[in-house]
Amino acid sequence: MTYSEMMVEIRREMISLCDDYLYSDLGFTEDQVHICFSGGRGYHAHLRTDDIYTLGTRERREIVDYVSCQGLDLDRIFRVEKASTGTRQYGNSTYGGTQTFRRIPSAEQGGWYAKTRKLMVEAMDDVRSMDLRDLRKKYPSIAKKDRETVAKYAEHIGMLEQTMLERGTMQGLTNFEQEFIMSMLKDAAPRMASEVDKPVTPDIKRLIRLPGSVHGKTGLRVSHLTRNQLTDYDPLKYAVPDAYTDEPVKVTMKKDMELDMLGQHFVLRGETEVPEYCAVFLVGRRYAGWGWASEAGEKLFG
Repeated sequence: MTYSEMMVEIRREMISLCDDYLYSDLGFTEDQVHICFSGGRGYHAHLRTDDIYTLGTRERREIVDYVSCQGLDLDRIFRVEKASTGTRQYGNSTYGGTQTFRRIPSAEQGGWYAKTRKLMVEAMDDVRSMDLRDLRKKYPSIAKKDRETVAKYAEHIGMLEQTMLERGTMQGLTNFEQEFIMSMLKDAAPRMASEVDKPVTPDIKRLIRLPGSVHGKTGLRVSHLTRNQLTDYDPLKYAVPDAYTDEPVKVTMKKDMELDMLGQHFVLRGETEVPEYCAVFLVGRRYAGWGWASEAGEKLFG
């Protein structure tokens, strides 16, 4: 994966963190969340509210667990209940029947209740529409279910889906079908998690990078940006310090590569010349060495 491809993926994760957790579940406003490109390989969210400053390591770790889906208890969200199925007469005795079923979070609930309800709808749609091989790949927990069983479940679940969502219950499905859905949810839930730096986020003693400073391993500027700017933010376009020139600099590539930077496309091989801003990035990332190897003098020390 190239640096640019990596940054696109990390940007997607940051957008999810902001939209799905900070702004929605945790209730922060955009003016309270200060987004920064780290200058290296990620983004930071600086939360500036008085109540945040009082949070210690333990409380911050709980927030990390929440957004990263650590310890999520699906059985608590889709809790098990029992309902009467009527009575039956056997001789002189009367027996009451019960059915066990799971509750479904309502559309009005928030947090992981809303996220898992959405996952359940997606899972039920997948059962009906996906090829079995692809379905097993997406939901490994059902890999041992044969085609006939899955087709049977899909048909029955499809018939009851709308009713279940409206009533907020899996009542009507067999226990096997309900556990089939729960297995799929356990596979899918981690995909809703947001990737955060788990050791760094709870650490209240760490220094954060100062916006406007330069990252030593890329030469890129630590940059503040808005949520709208984050949508299509490209560090190799927007985080290059103005102090760097476009004067040619000799570098020796350690591997062949292509790079888009400040609107220019570079095909980089062996000994070459690039603008100063590009050279700083290449050397900082250790993609290249400064100068041409063929012109290097004899080393006095190994």
